[in-house]
Amino acid sequence: MHGCRINRRNFLKRTATAAAAPYVITSAALGNADTPPASERVALGHIGVGNQGGSLLRGFQRCKGTQSVAVADAYRDRREAYARLIKGAAYGDFRELLARDDIDAVVVATPDHWHVPMAIAAARAKKDAYVEKPLGVSIEQDLACLKVFTENARVFQYGTQQRSFSQHCRFGCELVRSGRIGKVHTIEVVAPNGGAGGSTQVVPIPPNLDYEMWCGPAPVKPYTADRCHPPGTYWIYDYAIGYLGGWGAHPLDIMVWGSDADIAGPIAVEGTGAIPTEGLYDTVYNWDMKLQLGDGVKMTFKPGGDSTKFIGPDGWVRVWRNGIDAEPKSLLGSKIGPNDVHLIESRNHRQNFIDSVRSRKPTVSPLDHAVRSDTISLLCDIAVRTKRRIVWDPKRATIVGDAEAAKMMHREMRPPWTI
Repeated sequence: MHGCRINRRNFLKRTATAAAAPYVITSAALGNADTPPASERVALGHIGVGNQGGSLLRGFQRCKGTQSVAVADAYRDRREAYARLIKGAAYGDFRELLARDDIDAVVVATPDHWHVPMAIAAARAKKDAYVEKPLGVSIEQDLACLKVFTENARVFQYGTQQRSFSQHCRFGCELVRSGRIGKVHTIEVVAPNGGAGGSTQVVPIPPNLDYEMWCGPAPVKPYTADRCHPPGTYWIYDYAIGYLGGWGAHPLDIMVWGSDADIAGPIAVEGTGAIPTEGLYDTVYNWDMKLQLGDGVKMTFKPGGDSTKFIGPDGWVRVWRNGIDAEPKSLLGSKIGPNDVHLIESRNHRQNFIDSVRSRKPTVSPLDHAVRSDTISLLCDIAVRTKRRIVWDPKRATIVGDAEAAKMMHREMRPPWTI
């Protein structure tokens, strides 16, 4: 990534003074029966420590075999506060964090438009990555991310924590994949709706914010009070595609976990949605999408609650964050036998990532699944904006038969940032 390269010589000069200080071996560094020595721990860098990123950092503090050593954030107060908490380093430029050879993996919890550029930069720096959802702001970004992580043999964990913290979601998907409702013919997905509004009144940039770095590959627009925090970071098209991806990532991820219909053949996507014409927010909301997946599976995607329902000739299974339902009800008390489909079991999403970094085994939420579910969100956005039926070929990984729509797989990035 041209825009994510750092001059290592200058960086090392800046850290030379710290490196020359006496090194004291502490009991914490040596480890104990419950904690491995520092040389055997996974050293973490945290990029983005706002609400979600800060929560993740605190959660990783409770993981075994890891140590957070650095944070990067465009907000000075955030990075300095969390650096003090972990007794580590604080950076205003994430590239300085990635230049450190002693960091094994990073946690990316920035606004959406930064997810893929930072993840790709991390993979090229030979670091594994835990990345918050949704994945990218374009299909091109998602495909590039998959390519770079594969080429560099990096471990990836997607931030869809339902796969770890909601055991009933795994059970429901295992029921479906084990054929308990017969061959799935319909999938119904619902997610919370987006919205309109947001102040367009220009106000001074907060003195503790590096707004240029915050924008990064996105256009630099006049700063407003609603721009750089939720829901603005979710509902402004420069940074995201709204809840089609921002929340749709959760139930669509379960769709992918429970079925391979999205990669079984071409996908046809059509539907309607509203795009605000006033105010700051300009992503799709009130969408009503109809998809034809491979193997003749029909899918709907609408605003509503937050659930995924699989329907077959012998019944249905519906799962959501806090529950599961099925017909016949006897499915809920059934067991997944030795000859049934068993999905990766994880009880802690963060620990699963750390364990995978150490073992190099797949995570419970791998990158190829992230790309699949995110592609559905992005195709829906393109279909609404073009007001046309879009056809996606999963084997060729492109939109077919519509050159104008295919161009929308790409999103311009502000120089010097590239992927």
